[in-house]
Amino acid sequence: MGQTYLQLRLDLAAALSGFLDPSEAHAESIRWFEEGLGKSRSWVAAHGDEPVPAELRRQVSAWVRRRRAGEPWAYLLGWSLFRGRRFQVTPDTLIPRPETELLVEAALDVGTRLGVDRCVDVGTGSGIIAITLALETDWAVAASELSPGALAVAQANAGALGAEVAFQGGSLLEPVPDPVGLVVANLPYVDPADGPTLQRELSFEPSSALFAPDRGLALSTELLRQAKARQASACLLEIGAGQGGELCRRALGFGWHKALVHQDLENHDRVLIALG
Repeated sequence: MGQTYLQLRLDLAAALSGFLDPSEAHAESIRWFEEGLGKSRSWVAAHGDEPVPAELRRQVSAWVRRRRAGEPWAYLLGWSLFRGRRFQVTPDTLIPRPETELLVEAALDVGTRLGVDRCVDVGTGSGIIAITLALETDWAVAASELSPGALAVAQANAGALGAEVAFQGGSLLEPVPDPVGLVVANLPYVDPADGPTLQRELSFEPSSALFAPDRGLALSTELLRQAKARQASACLLEIGAGQGGELCRRALGFGWHKALVHQDLENHDRVLIALG
């Protein structure tokens, strides 16, 4: 008899342990079965002694080779979850991260308190922010994106999830007509000098969506300037650890009446909110 599903799970965890922490390898092997093969833990418990088709064995072997080289699981899979929704991801887009949920939650809170009826997601990437806000509010949602490849992914995700978003190709707020309403963005904010210290998986994600000049502050600074000049209701940005103080000073310098920073669960600066 050929390799069984239970044996495959054990062999997969062992293979992943060759380049991942053992506990991480175990958790990821379960994800591969559930997300990649559609086999839940309860299914494996009931059918673990059944033989694995040769095609599936070849698929898993190919995934292991790519994963060993550092390629993130989400790119192998082709999609990632964000707030319970499945979003297509490709090497043209960043992989959604839990921290961005803090930005979405802040946007929902601020937008509700200000009574906005429209918003713009700047640098939308795979579209997770714009699509989530379109599905969870009655706002008119627009989104801009400089990368044609990322823009195509965002449009495909909006179509698949039934979200109405007005997508525009171009830089920051330049392609978006007035009024812009609430401005939200997860722009590149990593200092290029930190590149050599980043985890290997990040080398597979688009550098143009990660790094920004001026210690990672350049694009956030320019958007704060543009949003104030365009009379946005507020501007909310996902930011990097330690960037809050300087960006608050810059926001106030552009004429925003108030700027504050929310921190994540690890007490790192994560969301900048500029008001008025």
